[in-house]
Amino acid sequence: MSADLAGLRGQPVIVGAGLAGLATALFLAPQPVVLVTKAPLGGEASSPWAQGGMAASMGDDDSPALHHEDTLAAGDGLCDPAAVQRIVEAAPGAIARLAALGVGFDRHEGGFRLGLEAAHSRNRIVHADGDGTGREIIRALVAAVRRTPSITALEHVEARRLVLDGEGRVAGIVLAGSSGATVLSTTRVILATGGIGGLYEESTNPLACFGQGLALAARAGAVIADPEFVQFHPTAFASAARPMKLISEAVRGEGAKLVDESGRRFLAGEPGAELAPRDVVARAVWRELAAGHSVFLDAREHPGAGFSARFPAIARFCREAGLDPSIDPIPIRPAAHYHMGGIAVDADGRSSVEGLWAAGEVASTGLHGANRLASNSLTEAAVAAAAVAESVAATLGRQPRPAPLAEVPVTPDPSFVRPLLSRHAGVLRDGEGLRAAIAALLPRALGHSAAADPALVGLMIAVAAFERQESRGAHSRTDYPDRAAGAVRTRITAEAALAAASVIAEPAFQAARSA
Repeated sequence: MSADLAGLRGQPVIVGAGLAGLATALFLAPQPVVLVTKAPLGGEASSPWAQGGMAASMGDDDSPALHHEDTLAAGDGLCDPAAVQRIVEAAPGAIARLAALGVGFDRHEGGFRLGLEAAHSRNRIVHADGDGTGREIIRALVAAVRRTPSITALEHVEARRLVLDGEGRVAGIVLAGSSGATVLSTTRVILATGGIGGLYEESTNPLACFGQGLALAARAGAVIADPEFVQFHPTAFASAARPMKLISEAVRGEGAKLVDESGRRFLAGEPGAELAPRDVVARAVWRELAAGHSVFLDAREHPGAGFSARFPAIARFCREAGLDPSIDPIPIRPAAHYHMGGIAVDADGRSSVEGLWAAGEVASTGLHGANRLASNSLTEAAVAAAAVAESVAATLGRQPRPAPLAEVPVTPDPSFVRPLLSRHAGVLRDGEGLRAAIAALLPRALGHSAAADPALVGLMIAVAAFERQESRGAHSRTDYPDRAAGAVRTRITAEAALAAASVIAEPAFQAARSA
């Protein structure tokens, strides 16, 4: 592979080919850039799976101020208000830029067709192809990348490590493909690798999204923000399929209800009912399931006969499972869906490591707080891509002087981590379970096996969850059910997580030694 990469040395390298990665590459044009993806372009990203759409204040009755207010309310005290303001104000322009790149958003005579989703006070969700928004965005962006000569796409290539120089700055990246591994020298790397849902047994994310971008950044010393905040979507299609199919929140926005096997609406008394914030709905569904009930999304009355026209992709996989949503309730359960935490970045997408940027779900901009507002994720990715591209373009490349690499890490495998996080760091958590997870993850995170990188990411999630002794947003501790008076964001490094883990896990290790 090294001969193939000789002409690419010094170019910015983007890792990931979802919305954030593709858009960053396009916004950097005509500056040469290398785009690295483990699969064909767009093939293993979470973005194509997005059904809901992009949130932006486009309606006559809406404003960035209202969008800002709704985002802060959903974020449960942990949003960065300045980041929220910056992103919601840029949202309409970001959608316009995607439309200019060929994305076919749904329209009517008055402009964009705007949908309603949970915890939004206005219809502000821009869709494409009904429930196929992500798929349409990726189709258009992949086509644009293919016709942009300044972008070199390295498909079926995996990033294994960031290489630093003697001053801790990015100096290269270890890439592995079918012909082996090599170091591509560069002083500018943009991580756009998506989320961590693949670390859970029940997830709506592609299985390949297991936090590799977080591991790359953490191993390089970057600060990670709020890793304990994992959003569980309340309405994943309950089946044996993995990853799980998503029943978009927009279905509830059209009037569908959540019921148990007797038809009881168990959220009827909750403020917002089925359109309460996701963390509230996910916990309610989880508790019904834990009590032995079955839970269904009942769309028979609303949207009713119009379900297939409004949600063609959902209707299709329901039919494949032998269900017709217009006459059959849809069985659902919560599933890991989105990571509010990520690499801590500033307004330009810069991390704490010089030469490293991040955009999309792998980054933590401060927009989402403790609980992401529906359809803010694709919006954030598009806005962040423009900011990162501008920042990278304005940053002159240094002469890379990579430090020697001791060994090439093996292909990561998250299978060891999935049952641990699913059991102990799910919708509901407690200190005893988190301690058990930390004790199991720590030796793997310190090792060099295929489980090492996924275990490090899982460990940071578990340590931050253990140390947050409150319930806030998507983080719910049964042993600390109250919300703390002050809202404090988590900042953690791999070194700090490993040190804390050794202390937290010591009682478990002592018990094991005495058994």
